[in-house]
Amino acid sequence: MRDVLDELTKRWESGESIGLGTVVATFRSAPRPPGASMLVTSEGEAFGSVSGGCVEGAVYEEATAVLEGSEPVVRRYGVSDDDAFAVGLTCGGILDVFVEKVDRETFPELDEVAASVRAEEPVAVVTVVEHPDEAKVGAHLLVWRERSSGGLGSPRIDDAVLDDARGMLASGRSGVIEYGPEGQRRGEGLRVFVNSFEPPPRMLVFGAIDFAAAMARMGGFLGYRVTVCDARPVFATHSRFPGVDDVVVDWPHRYLEAEAAAGRVDERTAVMVLTHDPKFDVPVLEAALRLNLGYVGAMGSRRTHDDRLKRLREQGLTEEELTKLSSPIGLDLGARTPEETAVSIAAELIALRWGGKGVRLTDVEGPIHHHE
Repeated sequence: MRDVLDELTKRWESGESIGLGTVVATFRSAPRPPGASMLVTSEGEAFGSVSGGCVEGAVYEEATAVLEGSEPVVRRYGVSDDDAFAVGLTCGGILDVFVEKVDRETFPELDEVAASVRAEEPVAVVTVVEHPDEAKVGAHLLVWRERSSGGLGSPRIDDAVLDDARGMLASGRSGVIEYGPEGQRRGEGLRVFVNSFEPPPRMLVFGAIDFAAAMARMGGFLGYRVTVCDARPVFATHSRFPGVDDVVVDWPHRYLEAEAAAGRVDERTAVMVLTHDPKFDVPVLEAALRLNLGYVGAMGSRRTHDDRLKRLREQGLTEEELTKLSSPIGLDLGARTPEETAVSIAAELIALRWGGKGVRLTDVEGPIHHHE
């Protein structure tokens, strides 16, 4: 829902009813992840995507039907042997899409969701997508770390779902959980979709150089909240890094330590050290490698890398801590320009996240997509 939330909220606030299709489950090589959404307006406009084009037409028809009075419903789309290109996924995947009508009556708490997302406050939207009692289908429960709002049809169901939803929210996961009709742990009949809205992960780029500008643009493209930090005020300026979320003038290690102490970095945070200067990069790498971060990379030649490891060992870092360091940074793409280098670093981030091998797909057999 995040990808269409602004448009959805705008129309909700105006009192309009919207048909909303949301991917709730995927199997094999589905093109969009759980949470991807497409909305259809009463005028027939469509926004967003659930499959990159494969089944949008079918979802559009379902969304139009709920606007005309049909009940909310889950539809499964996959390859059909008889007619693979009609409403099937040509990539060979399967996805479940929940289609519902959204307006002030069916989803009165939507403004709370939008407010939390804008404030970067973690929130999960739990929706009943299947239940023997059709009246409960489409009910919503909003879950924050310390509170909740709305309900799924009975206090017993709410109590059963709350802890599970908070666990998924804490890890940033979205997906379907199944229970018995009244929330029993062992049972079936009730399926809820937990759509987790965590704040975007952070990318901290240290070193205000041309490679940093390209990396910052790439980080924004990948959905990171990007900070560029350098101790030299003449280089760390908004005019040199337009569009970056934050430009900070500070010593890199001091800034990172302060952000860690304030709880503003976590296991999703990516740190890029692009300074090429031991007085900057060794202290910040020493701090970064002792934190639980998602990625720590440093740019430089093999000679620079060897010298850097020597200096870090002298600072007392263990061999286990040093294994966290991606250096030289990026995948072997033959990159030369700042933009090409940013692509190679982004490729390494993606490969590490999803378990990719970083080789040509044409040379690989089996599924294209890796799974967590």
